[in-house]
Amino acid sequence: MGSRSALVNGAGGFIGSHLVKRLKREGYRVRGVDLKRPEFAPTEADEFIVGDLREPEVVQAAVDGVDEVYQLAADMGGAGYIFTGEHDACVMHNSALINLNTLEFGRLAGVQRYFYSSSACIYPEHNQLDPDHPVCEESSAYPAAPDSEYGWEKLFSERLYLSYMRNYGLDVRIARYHNIFGPEGTWQGGREKAPAALCRKVAEAEDGDSIEIWGDGEQTRSFLYIDECVEGTRRLMDSDFPGPVNIGSEEMVTINDLATIAMEIAGKQLTIEHIDGPLGVRGRNSHNALIADRLGWQPSRPLREGMEATYHWIAGQVEAGTPATP
Repeated sequence: MGSRSALVNGAGGFIGSHLVKRLKREGYRVRGVDLKRPEFAPTEADEFIVGDLREPEVVQAAVDGVDEVYQLAADMGGAGYIFTGEHDACVMHNSALINLNTLEFGRLAGVQRYFYSSSACIYPEHNQLDPDHPVCEESSAYPAAPDSEYGWEKLFSERLYLSYMRNYGLDVRIARYHNIFGPEGTWQGGREKAPAALCRKVAEAEDGDSIEIWGDGEQTRSFLYIDECVEGTRRLMDSDFPGPVNIGSEEMVTINDLATIAMEIAGKQLTIEHIDGPLGVRGRNSHNALIADRLGWQPSRPLREGMEATYHWIAGQVEAGTPATP
């Protein structure tokens, strides 16, 4: 495929499509694979395979002749998809099978370098009960006790990649992503995450309306803008550190605060109605001492900046008349 080539699994998704753009800017020849092409912009991949990475023949074709694999494909979504429990079997089966196929067929094809996108969802639930002081240091992952099957599968796959590194000498990098958001991400339909969901609700509302938030809104999170996620991913891949390492923001906010930011950006006066819904852990925040130490870098972009770009993009989608779902 050329002197520097990369495969991006999940290239039709939010992070994957942005990563393809970055790799192209760096001079890579890029092959993308996904069940579908990117929803909001044409892919910049040199080659795009529309295929199911659960199928061996698709993976065999995808890994052929590439130097690096970026494995971002997964069965996933926001809290409304992950934390209801209704999709657990699919999440576990589909994502595990993608990772098993990617590593084994990649190894057989002679691919040496792999990036795996893990998640902050692997951290123990009992360390995230205090919304003001969640513990998400990388070393706190064990004894393991994630709050979702999504987190358990991610933890299993981390160990899978590290096992292949030990046993077969593969070059592996693992990042634990923390709530990545930005333009061209899912913003409706049930798989969207909190920033996009709140931006959509605010964009659709008129002054004086109310918007709904699951729970009391005092649960805390940090949210990382897509550009910094891709930057951290590339820096990790170019380093000699396998990880796992957090790639996330340390700017923690409540969901109520996040809604207020969206309202301020929109210039709208709205009220919040708190309703029952799936919540996930009570508090979560990235811990960036390790990435700062090992990569000499950590995310620093203010949340407000990323929310402004995201809100205006989603408001544009709403104004364009894209059918919205509840």
